[in-house]
Amino acid sequence: MQYPPTKLPKVGTTIFTEMSQLAAEHGAINLSQGFPDFDGPLALLDRVTYYLENGLNQYAPMAGVMALRNAIALKVEKLYGCTINPETEVTVTSGATEALFAAIGAVVCPGDEVIVFDPAYDSYEPAIELNGGTAVHLPLRAPDFAIDWSQVKQAINDKTRMIILNSPHNPTGSVLSSSDLDQLQALVNDSDILLLSDEVYEHICFNGPHQSLLRRPALAERAFVVSSFGKTYHTTGWKVGYCVAPVALTTEFRKLHQYLTFCTVHPIQLALADFINDYPEHYLELPGFYQQKRDLFCQLMKPGRFRFTPANGTYFQLMDYSDIQPEMDDLTFARWLTTEVGVAAIPVSVFYQSPPEQRLVRFCFAKSDDTLREAAEKLCRI
Repeated sequence: MQYPPTKLPKVGTTIFTEMSQLAAEHGAINLSQGFPDFDGPLALLDRVTYYLENGLNQYAPMAGVMALRNAIALKVEKLYGCTINPETEVTVTSGATEALFAAIGAVVCPGDEVIVFDPAYDSYEPAIELNGGTAVHLPLRAPDFAIDWSQVKQAINDKTRMIILNSPHNPTGSVLSSSDLDQLQALVNDSDILLLSDEVYEHICFNGPHQSLLRRPALAERAFVVSSFGKTYHTTGWKVGYCVAPVALTTEFRKLHQYLTFCTVHPIQLALADFINDYPEHYLELPGFYQQKRDLFCQLMKPGRFRFTPANGTYFQLMDYSDIQPEMDDLTFARWLTTEVGVAAIPVSVFYQSPPEQRLVRFCFAKSDDTLREAAEKLCRI
């Protein structure tokens, strides 16, 4: 039988799967894939058990349970001063990845261009290509990985359908500033360009409040804003996220969502709604929680030969290994680090269309303090 050609010729097994498998095979400490090695809050787990045991195990409403959408709307208003309608402008999804795909699929058509910033999270381009669009890659400006807005202005043309933002940024840990939002607003003001803002690490900012697009009405009116409960509540395996968008965009978004997953796991939605309302201190204290881990990891790494600047957001830390194995490309180095040193990391070049000459790997510090100490001890022996 002759099978049709692949629709994603550039895509194979993700680097996250590859490095986690390699870590498991070699008994390495896994600082590659972005998940905590500790559990979510006990009170949240207890609420899931409660709803599991009380019959809430059938389909949830397609757009998400109303209690959770109400909680999201209230949180958005408290944090960003943005009033949204939970009935028509909030959709709960099966993880942020589904939300990103649905947002792109809802509006990107064959021939459209979508601006992405490298290093870019790996799910953006496949979603763009599957919907007939073209990803236009613009490099973030080293060493602070900031957006060069003059480059963005030059890249915009009649085919530009969307710009994808990601802040706090995976993999670099950079964050958008209020000035960045000013410049973005000036660029798109007199256009029909849409925005997709990946804000899954919104509660992990270390140098001031998160600059969500929802803070700016002129940006929010043209934006899909995506976030994730997994990152906030240490429960990445639950795969529950959400998308906030104006009515017209939400209508198109839900057309895809209903045929991708239809709905998201029911008892967990109800448990999250309770926990958000009852324990707002969790997300308010999350920056301090992860800053302690970042500071511990960076302090432990100081005696070693890696060079780094502490991340401004997310639970990832970039490290430059130029003084250790400069002749190795970062994928080779990451594999060597896993098999020979016993610590797994992610090579940053995989997030680029055209990687620059740099020697960077990404470590995840969403780990117990003991795990971070053990990993740093191994890394500092190199």
